Amino acid sequence: MGPQDFKNMIAAWLDGSLDKEGRELLGSLLMQPEYQEQLDMIMQEQQQQGYVMQADYEGSYLRMRNKLQSRVGKRAPLIQRYWWGAAAAMLLLIAGAWFLTNEKKQQQTAQTQQPQIAEIPPGQEGAVLTLADGSKVLLDTMGNGVFTHQNGAALYLQNGQLEYKNSGEADGTETYNTLATPKGRQFRIVLPDGTVAWLNAASSIRYPTGFTKDIRRVDITGEVYFEAAAATKQGKKIPFVVNADNRFEVEVLGTHFNVNAYADEPLLNTTLLEGKVAVTGARTKQKVVLEPGQQASLQIKSGAKELSVRKAATGKVMAWKNGVFDFDDARIDEVMRQLKRWYDIEVKYESGVPDIEFVGKMTRDIPLNGLLIALEKSNVHFRLEGRTLVVTP
Repeated sequence: MGPQDFKNMIAAWLDGSLDKEGRELLGSLLMQPEYQEQLDMIMQEQQQQGYVMQADYEGSYLRMRNKLQSRVGKRAPLIQRYWWGAAAAMLLLIAGAWFLTNEKKQQQTAQTQQPQIAEIPPGQEGAVLTLADGSKVLLDTMGNGVFTHQNGAALYLQNGQLEYKNSGEADGTETYNTLATPKGRQFRIVLPDGTVAWLNAASSIRYPTGFTKDIRRVDITGEVYFEAAAATKQGKKIPFVVNADNRFEVEVLGTHFNVNAYADEPLLNTTLLEGKVAVTGARTKQKVVLEPGQQASLQIKSGAKELSVRKAATGKVMAWKNGVFDFDDARIDEVMRQLKRWYDIEVKYESGVPDIEFVGKMTRDIPLNGLLIALEKSNVHFRLEGRTLVVTP
């Protein structure tokens, strides 16, 4: 097959006109180094024409290409051969992400016989704040500036960030607020002690409107990234403690860390980026101390009670905060859980959960429909029924 024929096949695959036989042929071709090199050349041509490939895509693409090349020519059992095919499809996913993100597509003029599916937008900044008296404030609708006071703290909203500022009016009692992000929302808050917390979708944090005790304690659900501020009282450091869904506690003294405590995830994880933290299991009181780059995990669904420590893939852990989906080595059920939270959808599997792993990264600022176009290239198919995404064979 000549270079132009291969390029035409890539173009047909991207616009969805390549039939099943053609897709299978393209997948097999991409397992051969010479065609991977041709795909490299096509991408380079795009770059020379002014299209810019994001570094995340480029790194994933190169890792996937090298992984494929290292396995070319090796005989593999059936399950491995299936994975090679899936890997080749994911090489296409990364290529598709390149084209879909950078190329300005003209609107299609051909009329489709299928009913138009409503576009589901990506998540955005927004949260619900529950005040001490139980009243709720939808922060999506608030403008910048001070909008209320809570027992000695002025609540200030500025460009998607909620901040508590001391107003000197505290009456000595301890009151609590709760900030919660629904599905399809994320938000950032500066707590009264200066600690900054980023909430992923479907998460919450409960905290005092002023830290007056010998310990600073907050309660969270979902996933929250912290940059904890140091604090002292009478010359002694005041520890900052995160209670993660009553499953474990994280104690810190000024550090950067991420806590993932989603109830539907098989693992509860604490990942340390800077400083030092101690993680304690709620049931066994087992304590482990983490160094930067380490992750403490607790397996929930397997019934395990012991915390385990391992080296963390910090880039993947922090992808959500950096506006990226990181699907490297992610199984489809893990991917779908991320999509459920970010796009506020439900997911159903028509014929069980497919046994497939993904490779690649995509930005989180694209509509669901656009992301599904790229995922379709991995031979996983979908059908949207309202806000329910059906995974089909």
